[in-house]
Amino acid sequence: MFDAVIVGGGPAGMAAALTLGRAHRSVLLLDAEEGRNAPAEKVHNLLTRDGTPPDQLRKLGREELAAYPAVRIRTGTCAAAYVLDDGGFRLDLSDGGTAQARRLLLATGLADELPKPRGIEALWGRSAFHCPYCHGYECTGKPVAVIGAEPARVRLALQLSRFAADVVLCTDGEPLDPASRLKLELNGVAVRCEAIARVEGTGAQLEQIVFESGPALARDAVFVVNVPRQRADLAARLGCAFLADGSVEVNEFGQTSVRGVYAAGDMARRATVPMPLAAVVTAAASGTVAGAIIDQDLVCADFDLPNPFASAVG
Repeated sequence: MFDAVIVGGGPAGMAAALTLGRAHRSVLLLDAEEGRNAPAEKVHNLLTRDGTPPDQLRKLGREELAAYPAVRIRTGTCAAAYVLDDGGFRLDLSDGGTAQARRLLLATGLADELPKPRGIEALWGRSAFHCPYCHGYECTGKPVAVIGAEPARVRLALQLSRFAADVVLCTDGEPLDPASRLKLELNGVAVRCEAIARVEGTGAQLEQIVFESGPALARDAVFVVNVPRQRADLAARLGCAFLADGSVEVNEFGQTSVRGVYAAGDMARRATVPMPLAAVVTAAASGTVAGAIIDQDLVCADFDLPNPFASAVG
């Protein structure tokens, strides 16, 4: 019987394991080794580790966890989970084994469904991006395109115009309202409204955007709208509440609607946050919070103390 099983070995899961391991809590960390940021060349916006490759960051995390004997790491994931009569959990593992835990933390993360145009897959994480805070700085002084016509895409194009060499908003055949077009043009952002046929590049480096009609547009980077989805369905099978965008709903303590089940990382968010905060540093922070609250929850249970964190979503 582990004090906690953590499903997911990314930044959120490792941060939670570190917090619990330092509290001498027995932890099983299940890592499927399928990081969302694996295609990216480097991780950014992470203090003291800015520019570290994702695989190197995972290696450093594993090395730090190895110093805590209460933490066990196992390759794989959870095939099924069941709530026990005593409030704990039994887990069927993907390798055929089983484990029991007093508390369960889901940190399985999100996977990205990449949008059109054709050719984005080869560029993803290297010259085709979705987050200006993860990759915007690296576009300084470069020609950049933003695909889409929605207000959020107009805002992103304006944001990037502060440091990119030039920015073009490509609406991919969608209409753009006159007020947005005027604001873009007044701030030096050009607009291309033709439908996009494909993007072309050499290796992972974008070279041009090819339209159904009109001349191609030479660019070094493009920002697209990805569609994130839950990488695993464990939260749904446990009966956790979800928000409209598919995020697992948690409160400020990382607690889901199911007693004893926590969630951390970009797979989960509070209802008051308008979108998942998909950054390594925020994922790790949420894992640290969840780990500390799990420990406090267990302290209260072990010593029959009032639990100031005894709340859940819904």
